[in-house]
Amino acid sequence: MSKPSAPVKAKTSSIPVPANRAALAPLEFEKPVVELEKMLADLKARCADHDVDLEKEIAAQEVKIAETRRKIYEKLTPWQRVQIVRHGQRPFFLDYSNRLFADFTELCGDRLYGNDRAILGGLATFEGQSVLVIGQQKGRDVKENILRNFGSPHPEGYRKALRLMELADKFNIPVLCFIDTPGAYPGLGSEERHIGEAIAVNLREMFKLRVPIVAVVLGEGGSGGALGIGIADRVLLLENAYYSVISPEGCAAILWGSAAHAPKAAEALKMNAVDLLEMGLIDEVVPEPVGGAHRDWDAAAESVRAAIAKQLRQLRKLSPEELRETRYEKFRRYGQFEEEQTQLSKLARGKVRK
Repeated sequence: MSKPSAPVKAKTSSIPVPANRAALAPLEFEKPVVELEKMLADLKARCADHDVDLEKEIAAQEVKIAETRRKIYEKLTPWQRVQIVRHGQRPFFLDYSNRLFADFTELCGDRLYGNDRAILGGLATFEGQSVLVIGQQKGRDVKENILRNFGSPHPEGYRKALRLMELADKFNIPVLCFIDTPGAYPGLGSEERHIGEAIAVNLREMFKLRVPIVAVVLGEGGSGGALGIGIADRVLLLENAYYSVISPEGCAAILWGSAAHAPKAAEALKMNAVDLLEMGLIDEVVPEPVGGAHRDWDAAAESVRAAIAKQLRQLRKLSPEELRETRYEKFRRYGQFEEEQTQLSKLARGKVRK
């Protein structure tokens, strides 16, 4: 495909953006900041209504708010990060799409059964280059959540994704995958249409693609539902996103018999960005605005744009054979690190003889 003479910026006016932090629903651990912000608003109101000089008090309160916010977000627990990525006003795939791409032409259907609205895909232009974009989409209200099946794809969603990726491979177009799902849909109809087989085929076939693949975990990266479009040369994770074999609630229900232990499970799963990067399961952590991507959609999109552009520049230097070989080796290393570390831990504790 021909390249445009210059990159065209995506329009953002059609997508709603939270007007300010006060309009956002606060999370439980954010309440100390909310209380301080209310006190600041009262000080400013008194200053305006009674013509009183309270500049020193206002300045001191602003410093206190900034310091409190910094302390909270510097020490977030894994469970608090899960709460952030599940915030109802966090940007989803289409919100990023409108900011990252000059155009996006959706291509529908798997040519076998139907069109799954939980996975969208199509051709777009990114930084002046043609790309194939695939993304998992959630809904913001009951009607849209039913349409998108709460972001949990059916088998036809993964078959559609593979059909589009094979199209991109044929025309030498890079593939960008945006992951945001609690997991593939486990219902009766989904099982009847072979959800496990659809995901397994995607895993196998994505290893064979001869074009660069970049996957970005925007929010939830749950189990095979995420991995079904996650076999990529580079896997990026937003700062507060998670990537895990199971949800914290599901893990807690299995290990402790109650979803009430989800915070403990979130920590045990090592599902946050820092742990995943240390274990070599992801390639880069994409920074978010302070407080989470829902605080500033445009800033979050710019961080994603910069990360994808950097990775694509590096991947374009590799031949198709090098891409396939390094992608295969990358995923073959999964688990090896953990096995070695476990052995070293046993040695350190004197449980294994040298």
